[in-house]
Amino acid sequence: MGLPNRTQPKLGDLIEISRFGYEHWAIYVGNGYVVHLAPPSEVAGAGVSSIMSIVAERAIVKKELLSVVAGGDKYRINNKHDDKYDPLPLNKIVKEAEKMVGREVPYSLTSDNCEHFVNVLRYGVSRSDQVFAGKPQGSILPLGVLGVVGCLLCF
Repeated sequence: MGLPNRTQPKLGDLIEISRFGYEHWAIYVGNGYVVHLAPPSEVAGAGVSSIMSIVAERAIVKKELLSVVAGGDKYRINNKHDDKYDPLPLNKIVKEAEKMVGREVPYSLTSDNCEHFVNVLRYGVSRSDQVFAGKPQGSILPLGVLGVVGCLLCF
């Protein structure tokens, strides 16, 4: 028997989507769909042009096809904290993600971004390596200017 197909996500997998200067994060909930944070004012195809909604410090939880969210950008399965934290049961991850769909939630570059959101769903831990760059808890190491601007667009 060969190795499993790593390009096909499994329920509860974290999906890292490479954007220009930052990574957007989503969580796989099955049948080609992911749950992720998006600007409340986003309309189909608006993408990063919805930057003003970030200033409002709000985001909406959306369920969309991974192919739509990724668009032409590369993505990969990245459950990078499985060695530090035990993932929650898959049915709980998916149930909690689905329950959040349609809700407007607080958004903050440093404490409530898309990466924090998916890590809470998978591990029950709010964490964003894009923001804290692996520094010890309580010590903040901001990203470079391009990274910060990119994270602002983390929708």
